[in-house]
Amino acid sequence: MGNHRMTARSERFSQLEQSVTHLLEVMDSLPDPLLEVYPGWSAKDVLGHLVGWHESFARNTRDLSLGVQPKPLKGRLQDLNDQFAAESRVLDVPALAARLRAAQTLLGEHILNPRVEIIPYRVGSRSYSPEDHLEIVRQHILHHIGDIQKVVGRQARRAAQN
Repeated sequence: MGNHRMTARSERFSQLEQSVTHLLEVMDSLPDPLLEVYPGWSAKDVLGHLVGWHESFARNTRDLSLGVQPKPLKGRLQDLNDQFAAESRVLDVPALAARLRAAQTLLGEHILNPRVEIIPYRVGSRSYSPEDHLEIVRQHILHHIGDIQKVVGRQARRAAQN
């Protein structure tokens, strides 16, 4: 694999690392992690959803790095999203944050391995190059951070008006 591609991959991993850190800072700063961000989903549910996908990404990357057949998630996207959110409801934010950090660490240990060429996402869905997958995950996290911050901002404006 070319040195340029590994450099790009390393840079994208660093950008993802920054996004994960930013997400955890946002979660730590929330006055209430049960703040509703989407209908039926709190900020903590959003974090749980991101943790589930991040753990899958890290496991699949590790498996490819070790020469093991990865086991991408099976199921409809919405069902998987709901499953991750539901499973996270029994955990507190620090436990979810620890799982996200652990997945990010695992990803960092394996993403630069040249064996990792194409990463499966979900059964029945396309696979992605590591560089594309890193960027998609980063954008996904940033999207949710933005939505959480919008809700917090709206709530702060309402409180200031009262």
